[in-house]
Amino acid sequence: MPQCMSTALLYSSVGILIVLVAPCESGCKETGRCCNGRNATCVSKGWRTDRSYGVCYCDQACVSSLDCCHDYELACPAVSCEVRAWSEWSGCSEPCRAAVRVRSRKVLQEPLNGGKACPHLEEHAGCAEYRGHHGQCRKSLVPALITTGGYGNARKKRDIPESDDVTGYCVQFQLTSLTAGCQQLVGPHTQWMRYLREGHQVCVECQPPALAAGQKHCAGDGEEEEKERVHSLQWQAVGNPRCRGVWKRVGKLNSCSCPTVHSFLFI
Repeated sequence: MPQCMSTALLYSSVGILIVLVAPCESGCKETGRCCNGRNATCVSKGWRTDRSYGVCYCDQACVSSLDCCHDYELACPAVSCEVRAWSEWSGCSEPCRAAVRVRSRKVLQEPLNGGKACPHLEEHAGCAEYRGHHGQCRKSLVPALITTGGYGNARKKRDIPESDDVTGYCVQFQLTSLTAGCQQLVGPHTQWMRYLREGHQVCVECQPPALAAGQKHCAGDGEEEEKERVHSLQWQAVGNPRCRGVWKRVGKLNSCSCPTVHSFLFI
């Protein structure tokens, strides 16, 4: 710990020698200290930011305890965390069933001196792939599996016949019941589930990649059940197995017209 004193010699008009002794300035820069958290050894002696003189600190906690050395902000500037851009989404962890995909990002700069903490570095999202190691999946995915509409922009497109009659469509449902698990969010990838509410009407799009093998409709869309006059259909949210429920088919549309937060996908 540096200790020094500065002196000044003054002579009064009556010939009396006056010695003025003042403490010197010391701080974080002179001691070369900058510490994270609370660190009792990260100490110096000098002027504090409140203009008092004495023991002062160069650790991150001094900002809240108001005992920083006078040059703390200059000597120990806050550096926020920096991260890379998100990686591409991985493939589904398992084919022919509701599964999970992952993406991640790496830290470029760790936070220092009270800088902004790093955001989460990994995201998970529900997904489904319709081809396994042995070709096309044999069983359709039932009950209806749904996910956020944004998934359609990123998922892989499986091979589909080059035919004009293979097109997507939209089905409108009314939610008649759902489990409490839909409101128990388990990560960023489940945020969309909070918009599921009993009594709301939702639009679910059937895109060509989700068409059942050899069929012109998505598994669980209620088309076959409607012919048999079955009104209650089951659904499950991909990414949170505790979020599931029952809905009633309202009708088939050429295109979805629901608000974005009430627009989903069959997968």
